[in-house]
Amino acid sequence: MSELFSRRLALLGEPANQSLLRHCLHGIERECLRVDAAGELARTPHPAALGSALTHPYITTDYSEALLEFITPAETDSAATLAALERVHRFACAKLDGEYLWSPSMPCPLPAEEDIPIARYGNSHIGRLKHVYRKGLALRYGKTMQCIAGIHYNFSLPEALWPLLQRAEGDTRGVRDFQSERYIALIRNFRRYSWLLMYLFGASPALDKSFLRGRPHHLQELDAETLYLPWATSLRMSDLGYHNNAQADLTPCYNDLASYTDSLRRAVSTPYAPYAAIGTQRDGEWLQLNTNVLQIENEYYSTIRPKRVTASGERPIQALVARGVQYVEVRCLDIDPFLPLGIDLDEARFLDAFLLFCALEDSPCLAAGECASCTGNFLKVVKEGRRPGLHLQRHGQPVPLAAWAGELLERLQPLAALFDRAYGGDGYEKALHAQQAKVADPELTPSARLLATLRERGESFRAFALRQSLAHAESLRARPLGEEERQAFEAEARASLAEQAELERRDTGSFDDFVAAYQASIQGDGG
Repeated sequence: MSELFSRRLALLGEPANQSLLRHCLHGIERECLRVDAAGELARTPHPAALGSALTHPYITTDYSEALLEFITPAETDSAATLAALERVHRFACAKLDGEYLWSPSMPCPLPAEEDIPIARYGNSHIGRLKHVYRKGLALRYGKTMQCIAGIHYNFSLPEALWPLLQRAEGDTRGVRDFQSERYIALIRNFRRYSWLLMYLFGASPALDKSFLRGRPHHLQELDAETLYLPWATSLRMSDLGYHNNAQADLTPCYNDLASYTDSLRRAVSTPYAPYAAIGTQRDGEWLQLNTNVLQIENEYYSTIRPKRVTASGERPIQALVARGVQYVEVRCLDIDPFLPLGIDLDEARFLDAFLLFCALEDSPCLAAGECASCTGNFLKVVKEGRRPGLHLQRHGQPVPLAAWAGELLERLQPLAALFDRAYGGDGYEKALHAQQAKVADPELTPSARLLATLRERGESFRAFALRQSLAHAESLRARPLGEEERQAFEAEARASLAEQAELERRDTGSFDDFVAAYQASIQGDGG
């Protein structure tokens, strides 16, 4: 334990500060494909009963019209966040007529690429821009990859923590700059240690054979329909999942906020020859927003992002440059197919303790070699994290994964205790013990449990996933929302449809001019 970490821990443990952690904020975004009763991708439009995917605050779509995304409000208790996520699931399941939420991250058997429906958001300029952006994703990465689903965990530390730490450490910068620097330091430590999350929560060691579309691969055959790797934790996060050559050189090492925003600004402003060869329009039809390395900032596939709530019409980079980092978004989490919500309270509480550790631990800048080893460790764990005797690289030396994981979990103990003192009870300590059990016995990990289930039942991946999807739907529909909650969700759906209609009514000017102004905005924010 570093001296700096010990001082920060002691500061949070002082009686006057013990309730501070009750003001952390937690939010979840859960993606999931809509499928029919046979486990095939739904070809139906986004259900009107769920509201407008453009303007509804809690229910939208991601890449495909069939890829739902449920969003919770930011809550001060992760238990309240999970409860909010469950309410959205219960409402959506009640409204899906003959359709179900696909239980794992890796997709159901998909139709031909051209038959995967891209999400639509109506005829407003912003709705059309979101659709064209997704058309660009199809050109750049293919539709199949975009049908992978995941869970994003949003987390912020209390605003009152930053001036407290700053005074204790004698830092003379403005609080906004100090806060941003500490969040970027958190992200550096996340890069160092996020392999642990892949081991503990990776839940995609297998996939349906059709996902690869006949491409060459190094996977093994579990049965006629299922491919897998025996020690994998998360094929979703491997090069079979989110991977693109254009982004190969775009790996910010997060040594400060300015270098991060500058790297993204360059990517959204720098032409990429293969995309330029396609162009933005053909016969008057938009194909992609631009021909740059990234169309927009959110196209960058990262395991974690620094974030700031944006104002209407404001781009993410502009918000970060203007007002600094407000929270982080963890993006590497698989959906656990054994859980109706894809995540549970133990995982959320462990993530809180893990992210607080990343924030308080000393976090020197990442040298080029360490950047490479962080990436190497992460990729090794997603493909073979449960391999007996697996070693990772730490400070240029090999270290057994099990030993390093055990050390990290031991260092999280005082942080779990801090959260339990803040909230009362022993929920955080129990969540930590559940993860320690997985290190002691890899068969307890979701990835091992999934493979064991397939073998024991003689089930294909698609049969397992459909069975889980139907079971989750049954459990959620067995507990319908109360009348007041149901009416509130239905009112929200109606209001979102009215808001979309109003946006479409108010729009003026051409869509081409709207796109041009949107593209120019990234150049004119003074960064």
